[in-house]
Formats: sequence, C-alpha cells, structure tokens
Amino acid sequence: MARTTVESLVGSYHELLVTLLTHGPAGRQGTAAAAGIQEVIPLAAALGPDADWLAAASHGTLAGLALVRGQADLAIQHLDIAVTAGFNDCVALHTAHVQPLHHDPRFQALYRRMRITQADLDEFYWLHHEMQTMARAAQDMAVDNIGRLDSGVSSLPKAPLPTHEPHTAGVLATRLELAATQTALQQAVMKAEFQRSAGNTSLHLIDGGWDHPRARYDAWHADDLDTRNWQAAQARAYVPRPGADTTLVPCPPLGSIRYPA
Repeated sequence: MARTTVESLVGSYHELLVTLLTHGPAGRQGTAAAAGIQEVIPLAAALGPDADWLAAASHGTLAGLALVRGQADLAIQHLDIAVTAGFNDCVALHTAHVQPLHHDPRFQALYRRMRITQADLDEFYWLHHEMQTMARAAQDMAVDNIGRLDSGVSSLPKAPLPTHEPHTAGVLATRLELAATQTALQQAVMKAEFQRSAGNTSLHLIDGGWDHPRARYDAWHADDLDTRNWQAAQARAYVPRPGADTTLVPCPPLGSIRYPA
C-alpha cells in the first residue's frame, strides 16, 4: 500500500472536490465524496503540522455541505474546528449561503479568531473572483458554440494558479478549491464539446447536403476565439500587489467584505 503523503492527500482531496462540484452533494457519488472528505481529516492529522491546512480545508468543506442540508449547528462546529486548524478565508465566509450565520454569536466568535495578512487577503479576493470568472467563461463558451457545424473540440482555458509561498497556509486550501473548480468546469465543457462534435460528424456522414463552407468557417472562427480566450486566461494570472502588508492582523469586520461577482 502506498504511503500517504501531503502531496498524495492533496491529489485525493482535489478529486473529491471535483466529484462534489460535478455531481453535487446528493446521490451516490456525492455522498461517497462527502464521506471521503471526512476521511481526509485523520489522514491529515497523521501527517503532522504540514497537513493542518488540509484538515482545515476538509472541515470547511464539510461546513458548506452542512449548510446545504440546513444543518447550521453542524456547520458552525466544523467551522470552529477549521479556524483552529488555520482556516482564514474570510472572503468565503461572505458568500450568500453563509451570510445567515452572521448573526449567530458562535459564528461571530470564531470569525474574530481568524488572522490574515493584507497580501493573503488580496489573493483570496482573486481566487474567488477567478472561480466566478471561470464559471462565466464556461457559460459563454456554451453559448458561443451553439450551432457550430464543424467537428472541432474547444477546451476551456484556465488562469495559472499562484505558486508563491503564502503568508498563511489557509490560502493553500482556496487555491485547491479553485483548481478543483477549474477541473470540474473543463471536464463539463469537454464532455459537451465531444457530444457536439460527434453529433456533427454523424450528421455529416448522413446528410449529403452538409454545409461544408459554413463548417470550415465555424472551425476557423472557433480557433480564433480559442486563441483569444487562452490569451485572456493567461492575462488573468495573479500578480501580488507590491508593498501589500504582510503583518498578521484580524480579518476585516464581519459584513464588511463584498463577495467578488
């Protein structure tokens, strides 16, 4: 049996997140993925301090699943443990589905315990904004490819993930969440693209009156759009702000953060 390492556990956690994002928390696959997230916690604990952020990330994910199921008390319990383990994504705690907890004194207390640097807060904003941008890009691609007659397949480009050392390990968890979001969206787009391509190929073989000039034009237009989309994704790469404060301070006051649109 292969020895569990931080790297292997990161890979497993990434796959579990992709499954949850693809299939949702309900159903056989979602339920199995949620159970897998729970199993990450003792494995991370066995790896020592270097894996604390993975335990924190797991509790954060379980808190989100509890909220989806209407289990506010359980969500707060998971978040309390997550904060103790280093969770500090105060931006994530301002999403619409978390906001109902803002009036709970227990939530307010755990929020006040979180610490962050301005430099890491900048990155948290970028990470969450990029998740929204990636989702919109996937939707735009679906609209752009309606009616394409060629059999080519377009992929969904992604912005490069930050690789610099963050000041707080909690950033690593949100980077992993973005990576899983990118993977899930890319897989969904690729599945739809292969279905469209296969359908067009079948029509081409069956229909002797296929519009070949239109198909060639669509292929050229798609290639041009793919290039521009790839360039746009590369241009979105995160660049740390020069001079951003690296002092560890409390998170911004609860309610003062606007979740990136």
